[in-house]
Amino acid sequence: MSEQKVTLQVTGMTCAACSARIEKVVGKMDGVDAANVNLTMERATVTFDEDKLQAQDIIKRIEKLGYGAAPMEEEANPEDGEKAWRRQIGLFIFSAVLSLPFLHGMLAMIGINIAPGLLMEPWVQLILATPIQFVAGFRFYVGAFKALRNKSANMDVLVVLGTSAAYFYSVWMMARGEQHVYFETSVIIITLIQLGKIFEHLAKTRTSDAIKKLMNLQAKTATVLRDGREVEVKIEDVVQGDVVLVRPGEKIPVDGTVLDGLSSVDESMLTGESIPVDKKPGDAVFGATLNKNGALRFTADKVGKDTALAQIIRVVEEAQGSKAPIQRMADVISGIFVPIVVGIALLTFLIWFFLVDAGFNEALTVALMNATAVLVIACPCALGLATPTSIMVGTGKGAENGILFKGGEHLENLQKVSVILLDKTGTITKGQPAVTDAVLLGDAFRSETELLHLAGRAEKHSEHPLATAIVRAGIDEEGALDDPEQFEAITGRGVRAVVDGRLLLIGTRRLMLESGIDYSPAEAELERLEGDGKTAMIVAADGVVAGLIAVADTVKETSRAAIAELKALGLKVVMITGDNRKTAQAIAAQVGVDEVQAEVLPEDKANAVKRYKSAGHVVAMVGDGINDAPALAMADVGIAVGTGADVAIEAADVTLMGAELEGVAKAVRLSRATIRNIRQNLFWALAYNVIGIPIAASGLLLPWVAGAAMAFSSVSVVTNALRLKRVKIDAGQ
Repeated sequence: MSEQKVTLQVTGMTCAACSARIEKVVGKMDGVDAANVNLTMERATVTFDEDKLQAQDIIKRIEKLGYGAAPMEEEANPEDGEKAWRRQIGLFIFSAVLSLPFLHGMLAMIGINIAPGLLMEPWVQLILATPIQFVAGFRFYVGAFKALRNKSANMDVLVVLGTSAAYFYSVWMMARGEQHVYFETSVIIITLIQLGKIFEHLAKTRTSDAIKKLMNLQAKTATVLRDGREVEVKIEDVVQGDVVLVRPGEKIPVDGTVLDGLSSVDESMLTGESIPVDKKPGDAVFGATLNKNGALRFTADKVGKDTALAQIIRVVEEAQGSKAPIQRMADVISGIFVPIVVGIALLTFLIWFFLVDAGFNEALTVALMNATAVLVIACPCALGLATPTSIMVGTGKGAENGILFKGGEHLENLQKVSVILLDKTGTITKGQPAVTDAVLLGDAFRSETELLHLAGRAEKHSEHPLATAIVRAGIDEEGALDDPEQFEAITGRGVRAVVDGRLLLIGTRRLMLESGIDYSPAEAELERLEGDGKTAMIVAADGVVAGLIAVADTVKETSRAAIAELKALGLKVVMITGDNRKTAQAIAAQVGVDEVQAEVLPEDKANAVKRYKSAGHVVAMVGDGINDAPALAMADVGIAVGTGADVAIEAADVTLMGAELEGVAKAVRLSRATIRNIRQNLFWALAYNVIGIPIAASGLLLPWVAGAAMAFSSVSVVTNALRLKRVKIDAGQ
């Protein structure tokens, strides 16, 4: 099997029944594994077996259903979309102008007369109504014909049935010489539906603002060094390996590694964190971030579609085009809704026609108007928009805050989580050992500063992570470190070095014993430091214990507050780590987790996730996206924290571009707010039809009022989804 995935731009969909029909038909094609059609974004994502069919076969099947389809890379020129938008506006203005005289009938009911008698003549109304019915309303006829040809029904079918009934009934009444006609019903319905579609388009456009903002972040040009000269080129012309120069205040054009220069970089557009990040040679920089106060030269490592920003945009687009499980109910309802409505409208017509105690003409008029009202008010547009619009806005807001959801299902699942498992190293802690204590014993050193400086020189040539921490501390205290006169690394024990003519030993108790040095004066202090979860090393100078240096992977400054936020959200927080129990408990006490699981091997973390799931919990695993991959995959929701772009995005369901744990609480709040918004949309969309159809069937709703209500129901759903843009996901907001 050769599995392929294609994303198609689909045109011609008017309501949820259209998207449901395409999804159902394409999904049944031999070789198609999954089909997902997003009405809001007008996209179809299809996973298929390339050995059984090609993307072109899927396109032809969609076109046979009466819709347009093309691969995203072959998407129509934006000018074509602008042309279609202008045409839509033009048709509305055309309809609105010709509809003005028909407002007389509605205003006359409240005693306002605005139209001269001539405009109320049936033959004049026929002349005005016909262009609206068959020019402005032509697309409804086309859509209805295509739907019925494929043995399905959609919004167009309802609109055509309702407006055509009113129009042709009025023509028939004119032919009989009657003065009372109902052209205003069809005219106003078509005009109001067009107005509603315009408002809906404007609102839907705002739901994709996040993607537009991300795309606009990218620099347009870059300064590269070629043949020893600085050359300004378009961003598309930067190639991997180019040396790029970025001055203060300029955007970094592509991803790379700093060669020289010192600066701070505002990475908030990617991570959501407002504090600039210091950059020095060897550090990574990312395209679209803002260089603040120093010039940098860096090697371009990733360009074009490989940059972190490009990957983020791709993930957000895929998430916005995906479906949350909660949408399945709406899809099922939409697929059977239109035929049911047509049946209700027919039943309404028959009941009113045979039960109205009046003449034939009056009974027919009442029955037709009430059936038309049912047809018009029952369009399932709002139902189809209820979920995807909220997903689009929610995932977009997440991207703006450095939270990437890989799909709508993960956005929904996160709000169900009851237990969160946190990896310790790199998640709760910084993942980088640092010196926490320098303790003097005796008078061999004048100060802690001297102890750290000389120890740093002694450890300068060691490659051990703990030695690296000591070297960094020595540099911080005294600046550059000279080389030791002699150096020897003793595997598993420490180092022996001569610094300024003094013999220094730095390492474990075992090193001291083997060197014949009495370390008993340091034992009490050693136990205290180790009890705090730190790794303590003994420093001996010229055969005498002279001090202790403790190193630990320190807790991130925000971890305790972030864990408190998670607990305040009603979640059980568990720290899971491979470290020894004493160290794990010391860290746990600092940050306030509910439970600790220590000395857990990486391969056993997935089993820990499985145990919590077996106990009935919905589990989120938070880790670095690499060594925690099995646990991330096993969890209901896998969350990668601060691991950069590519690896994390592949490993987890949710990626937090920032390194701080508080992003997890933000993601949970956003998930809950989005699903709450979806439920509100679904409730009102369903309630609208459940309440509106009986009212229309009972004769209490004029058809044009039903048309207005239907047109604006979709707008209300999209507008409600847009409220997510203003939702506060930070603590205390």
